[in-house]
Amino acid sequence: MALEDVFGQDPWWLILIKTVLIFVILVLLTLFNIWWERRVVARMQHRIGPNVHGPFGLLQSLADGVKLALKEDIIPKAADKWVFLLAPVLATVPAFVTFSVIPFGPVVDVPFTDITTPLQLTDMPVAVLFVMAVASIGIYGIVLGGWASGSTYALLGGLRSSAQMISYEVAMGLALVAVFLYAGSLSTSEIVEAQSNLWYGLILLPSFVIYVISMIGETNRAPFDLPEAEGELVGGFHTEYSSLKFALFFLAEYINMATVSALATTLFLGGWHAPFWIDHIWPGANEGYVPLIWFFGKVLCFIFFFIWLRGTLPRMRYDQFMALGWKWLIPISLGWIVAVATIRAISLDGGIDQGTLLAIIGVVLVLLLGFSFWPGSSSDEPQETADEAGARSGYPTPPMPAGGAVRGAAEALTFQTSSTTVPAGSSAGRGEDG
Repeated sequence: MALEDVFGQDPWWLILIKTVLIFVILVLLTLFNIWWERRVVARMQHRIGPNVHGPFGLLQSLADGVKLALKEDIIPKAADKWVFLLAPVLATVPAFVTFSVIPFGPVVDVPFTDITTPLQLTDMPVAVLFVMAVASIGIYGIVLGGWASGSTYALLGGLRSSAQMISYEVAMGLALVAVFLYAGSLSTSEIVEAQSNLWYGLILLPSFVIYVISMIGETNRAPFDLPEAEGELVGGFHTEYSSLKFALFFLAEYINMATVSALATTLFLGGWHAPFWIDHIWPGANEGYVPLIWFFGKVLCFIFFFIWLRGTLPRMRYDQFMALGWKWLIPISLGWIVAVATIRAISLDGGIDQGTLLAIIGVVLVLLLGFSFWPGSSSDEPQETADEAGARSGYPTPPMPAGGAVRGAAEALTFQTSSTTVPAGSSAGRGEDG
């Protein structure tokens, strides 16, 4: 069925209701995700977590939002005021807009009317490109927020974020090319429909893995939260923000988590289709409003994965993080695209049996894996010592102890005086009267 036959037929009041519902769902999902993250990380760290405000502490996120709204709103004297105020809006609005093309379910009947409508605000032939383009606008909010703050820490955080998000958007976009080749469309609803029998996350596993890694880097989440590395940048790009402006940055981060999770669900996990072929046992699993359960269940699985990584892995160094994107993810994505395009061309032409082709690819992958473990050539050249390296760089390092690293307590300090050796800490050593 053509897109124009399904979309663009809703009355204005139904479009308004859909828009409001998407906004409300995203806000409530953000409040829940914040609470869920605090509870899960608390359980991982053997703590209690929020448990006072509301049942099980469910109103803790709402209390935090009210607290932020009532805090003093500070604008630094050195800040560019209008850009400083505009930056949080630029970061938040695109996060909401991207959900306009995400399919939540199939075509359903609107209650109390004779109207049928898809559980999706709108769709277009290039919907996935629309998501990538709108999500890129959010980078401007972070970069401008860091630049307009008039702070060195915020500026460095904004520069880090721009480099990070641009780098990982390249890998993310390349990971989606294989999906387009198999689906033959960039429309989100048509990609979901193409996965009615088999999910692309299974047959395009390398693309799925690359996308998952890229989406974590894209959202600045641990272990890739380098723009907010408090160890060296205080709070990163939002160091100078407070009150509702800080809350908008916080809201944008969690909505972006939901956005990339929903996009992964749509492109790789069958969208709103029932998992584990439940629809073969229960025919109504993919009808009516039931698919909403499958869609949000898959999205929450990705959110849990975000939380799990935050409570498990330490933060990477910035050079390691950029090397992962440019030296590994992007080259692997390019090679995988060539392989997928070759497979599609051969399969469509009927030149080689698909099983034989998969066997050949498996052998090649095993050979590549074996070469990766091949021992490198050892060099007989003497290694440069720490003293020599320090002298060469101009920043000499203290030598290691002769017998190796010292274990246990350090030896007591002694001070040589004109008449006798006095141990450190004694009254004579401190010059006190007897």
